[in-house]
Amino acid sequence: MESPMSSTSPTPDHSGRRRWFVLATVALAQLMVVLDATIVNIALPSAQADLGFSDNDRQWVVTAYALAFGSLLLLGGRLSDMFGRRRMFLIGLVGFATASALGGAAQTFELLVGARALQGVFGAVLAPAALSVLTTTFTIPKERARAFGVFGAIAGMGGAIGLLLGGFLTENFDWRWNLYVNVVIAVIAFVAGSILLTSSRHASHGHLAIPDVLLGSAGLFALVFGFSQAEPKGWDSPLTWGSLVASVVLLVAFVARQRRAEFPVLPLTVILDRDRGASFLSILVAGSGMFGAFLFVTYYLQATLDYSPMQTGVAFLPMIVSIIITAQIMSNILLPRFGPKVLVPIGMTLGALGMLWFTTLEVDSTYWHVLPGLVILGVGMASIMPASFQLATLGVAPQQAGAASAMVSTSQQVGGAIGTALLNTLAATATTAFLADQAAKTPDVLAQAALEGYSTAYTWSAGIFAIGAVMAATMFRTRADRAARLEASPAGPAPESVLAH
Repeated sequence: MESPMSSTSPTPDHSGRRRWFVLATVALAQLMVVLDATIVNIALPSAQADLGFSDNDRQWVVTAYALAFGSLLLLGGRLSDMFGRRRMFLIGLVGFATASALGGAAQTFELLVGARALQGVFGAVLAPAALSVLTTTFTIPKERARAFGVFGAIAGMGGAIGLLLGGFLTENFDWRWNLYVNVVIAVIAFVAGSILLTSSRHASHGHLAIPDVLLGSAGLFALVFGFSQAEPKGWDSPLTWGSLVASVVLLVAFVARQRRAEFPVLPLTVILDRDRGASFLSILVAGSGMFGAFLFVTYYLQATLDYSPMQTGVAFLPMIVSIIITAQIMSNILLPRFGPKVLVPIGMTLGALGMLWFTTLEVDSTYWHVLPGLVILGVGMASIMPASFQLATLGVAPQQAGAASAMVSTSQQVGGAIGTALLNTLAATATTAFLADQAAKTPDVLAQAALEGYSTAYTWSAGIFAIGAVMAATMFRTRADRAARLEASPAGPAPESVLAH
């Protein structure tokens, strides 16, 4: 197992003020990819009325993106390492913009779903390239902390921004602008990236093992697909459990091949390091638990409190603000002092408390009852994401930065898929059980039944965060251990040793 600091520290590709423009460019691209997981949700009712597809088909507009994105991330990371971060970043932007334009102009359901899948394909190219650019650009400890604070904040609040922007565009323009807006963002990021980014000196046109790519991609596809079918088909459906079993078999075979591969798609040293493994799991747990807020608080605001899409998006603004402020405090002040072993468990605990707060909501509660939970959850996410993102890519050799970055996005995507399936199923079961005990199905009873489902999802989401707190406190190395390993490494102390002190 490699030391987290044993890799040669990458030389910064950029200097001075230019680095911060690089951060802005990369952050803009990352925001586009992250918010696209939720921005289209707000537009779905309008798109359904316009294109005339059924309720059963509606899920594929969301699932097509998740399947393509989740299953191809490892390939995207490998391509970034092989052909250069700048090249794949720009290709990803062009492809994502083209797919978004096709989706916005779609006149049929099939074209819309195809465009969403194509968005996922290029998102899987863009996301690892963006994070690996950040990883190799910021190597000075204080600057790295600040940069990853921004990047981690975007990861934590991207879904909420998607709800806000989606509500605004749907109400004031047209559902198609939820896709067209990506073209605008991508053009700005492409122009900036073309000027600011330099060619990667560590790009290596090595061998791409097609069987390994197919195994890894098929395994991730089956995993995300299996969880995506759990709610509509049920956990007892052969389509659900069959896909999950197939994913296990395929991913085990993939790992076995990576152990022997000369040019691995995912070098196992990237994930076997204890700190990085803990970071990937923390991102997965946070993504899974956080989904309870975005999904069920949105349901509560719209279905129970009768908020419009725009009002719902605005309601999440305090959470966004709390993430932005807390992420910078955590990254620049508290993380260097206390380390992820302290801050990530605290963030998980706050996430659990925020979810438990949501269980106290009633049918006639006001927004002021919702607000504390959003702020607490925002502070929790800002304590988890920047620290985990930073440590997940710390000490990785430049030629493996794409693979490590792909694992970050994969962890977040798989976490979201697990959260969607598990929490949706638990909520639906609780709602059905409540209605079964009621003689009359009045509007008040139906509203209370929905609330029972939401509350069940919040409770389980709190449990997920609690498990994450124990796991993070156990797995992350202590600062003393990290510092000792750093001193003992052949390369000696690296400039990224901000987390070792």
